Amino acid sequence: MTEGNFSRVYYGSFNVVNLTFGLPEKSVLQPVWDYLLDNYQSTLRSPVFPVLLSVSTYLLLVMLFTILDVLALSWPTINRYKIHPENPVTWGDIVRTLGLTTYNHLIYIFPAAVGQWLWRPPIPLPKEAPSLSEFLLGILGCTILFDFQYYLWHLLHHKISWLYRTFHAIHHHYKEPFSLVTQYLSAWELFSVGFWTTVDPVLLQCHCLTTWGFMLFNIWISTDDHCGYDFPWSLHNLVPFGLWGGSVKHDAHHQRPNTNFAPFFSHWDWLGGTTSNLACSSALEGRKKKGD
Repeated sequence: MTEGNFSRVYYGSFNVVNLTFGLPEKSVLQPVWDYLLDNYQSTLRSPVFPVLLSVSTYLLLVMLFTILDVLALSWPTINRYKIHPENPVTWGDIVRTLGLTTYNHLIYIFPAAVGQWLWRPPIPLPKEAPSLSEFLLGILGCTILFDFQYYLWHLLHHKISWLYRTFHAIHHHYKEPFSLVTQYLSAWELFSVGFWTTVDPVLLQCHCLTTWGFMLFNIWISTDDHCGYDFPWSLHNLVPFGLWGGSVKHDAHHQRPNTNFAPFFSHWDWLGGTTSNLACSSALEGRKKKGD
């Protein structure tokens, strides 16, 4: 095995063996990183940049899914992929969830971003980009770590009634989630999720490009979890052996709140005996009735 096919990545004291399969991985991301440094370095160094990146990405995703929700009211081609095609998302649902999202961003996210801009110095940027394997493994590692952290947080907030009533119950207002329910949260939950998303790349000593990649990936899969659709190309239909939960299993969690606590993967619920395929069965039954 040549050096180009086998390499080692070091995160501090952690030694992660990875395969590159002959890819010229040292040169894959470097041109992109050089372009960003040459043209947008001052923007990238701003402590506000991660906030703007995450907020704009989230709003774009929920806007796209909300358009689908509106079109699904009259387009059977879209409605057929909804987990609950018989229960459309109403304008009242959209206004209510968008109102809390706007409130949280104005009252909590915006002041936090201003505070970082005022008191945090610009972020130093390295000259070298991460290798392709560092980038991909970093995102995977952060996702696995976040999944474990949120599983424990989520489990505690369901098992301890005071925590559930005080902080988490608001998220369960909707038994059949849609994309805007993703951040239909209390301030405590919003900050908890934001804290782990920010800290995990630091713990794993990720390159800042990997950190931003993880942020975008986390927002995407979180929104997809709540979207209310079961598309053939959804991640839970592409990852084999049912390892990925996705929108179907998270929908089941909203119907049976003591099941499917893990946000992304399925192994913690398997080990804890809290797996439920309620929504999966309902979706399959709905497909059969429609003759799909």
